[in-house]
Amino acid sequence: MLPIGSIVNALAIIGGSLIGCWLQSRFPERIRTIVFQGLGLCVLLIGIQMALKVENILIVIFAILLGGITGELLRLDTLLDRLGNRFKKLVRSKNATFTDGLVTTSLLFCIGAMAIVGSLEEGIRGNPTIIYTKAILDGFASIAFAATYGTGVIFSFIPVLLYQGAITIGASFFQQYFSDLMIAQITGCGGLLIVGISINLLELTEIRLANLLPALVYVVVLTFFFA
Repeated sequence: MLPIGSIVNALAIIGGSLIGCWLQSRFPERIRTIVFQGLGLCVLLIGIQMALKVENILIVIFAILLGGITGELLRLDTLLDRLGNRFKKLVRSKNATFTDGLVTTSLLFCIGAMAIVGSLEEGIRGNPTIIYTKAILDGFASIAFAATYGTGVIFSFIPVLLYQGAITIGASFFQQYFSDLMIAQITGCGGLLIVGISINLLELTEIRLANLLPALVYVVVLTFFFA
């Protein structure tokens, strides 16, 4: 079936990002700085709320540790930077924060219960209501992020469309694996990564979040076998 909800979500991100890019050129530096810091605080709250949904904290701890080791061995941060920079060249962008904006918002928009549950709901029952709600939230968030990061945010619609669309199309297959416990574990693990995004936004330290992405795979595997 055609993932209409995910298409609407992608269009909302594009529309919001275009508005944000338009606003960016009209913001003085001090306004952009306070918006950046405000976003960091908001993302911190989102991450904490998600992280607190975890059911088995030990599994998430091991997933984060194993994911970090795997990501470092594979040098995922370098790989994603190269991909982002290639895409930046492809679209001929001169925005210095293009890749940061693309990776940060892709992670934020793809991780979470609404992306998974909404896609399953549309695929199984043909009801895209949850994804439509997510589209509204992502659209407004992309305005703020694009006003801060610029054009890279626009292209986060691609991983969102591919990720949610794949779950919707394969909903009958994926449904058996995404139990309430599994969704809670993925959401909790994703929440910790989003807390990491907020730490980077607030410039408290630099966390190589790309190298922690394998944690999302490990949390699924560990939950399936040990929870």
